[in-house]
Amino acid sequence: MIFVTVGTHEQPFNRLVKYMDMLKKHGRINEEIIIQTGFSTYEPQFCEWSKLYPYEKMTELISEARIVITHGGPSSFIMPLQIGKIPVVVPRQFRYNEHVNNHQVEFSNAVAERQGNIIVVEDIKKLGETILNYDNIIKSMPAGMKSNNVKFNCELEKIVSGMFRKKGKK
Repeated sequence: MIFVTVGTHEQPFNRLVKYMDMLKKHGRINEEIIIQTGFSTYEPQFCEWSKLYPYEKMTELISEARIVITHGGPSSFIMPLQIGKIPVVVPRQFRYNEHVNNHQVEFSNAVAERQGNIIVVEDIKKLGETILNYDNIIKSMPAGMKSNNVKFNCELEKIVSGMFRKKGKK
């Protein structure tokens, strides 16, 4: 199953919703597609959909999905990462009136470059190919989120231990 979420931003993301519906209609994607359409005005005819899902249902759908496709909102692509999945991120773009600027494009690309754990698709025409090649694409990618918490805690432990050792030597 493929799960698509466009988040809760008030501008429609019809470009992504319609593209996924057309992939299903034309048989390019045969597996089930479920879409959270948010404030999009296009209503899918070939995919299961709902404007919004409760948080628990979103978590369930993301867990069950083979592929999660999100817009470029951090909350939407962090959840799949937390579950250990590599999301396909299609950032909203200003030129299509999907957002107030291109911050989703810039942020998504920065995360992809720095963390290497999301697949950014800016050109919607490349999304079908990305879905078809998803399993090969993710083979060499790190799943989940990289966290600096462990490194920070180790360094802090060294500092604190060093402080107590110095005190005990006097």
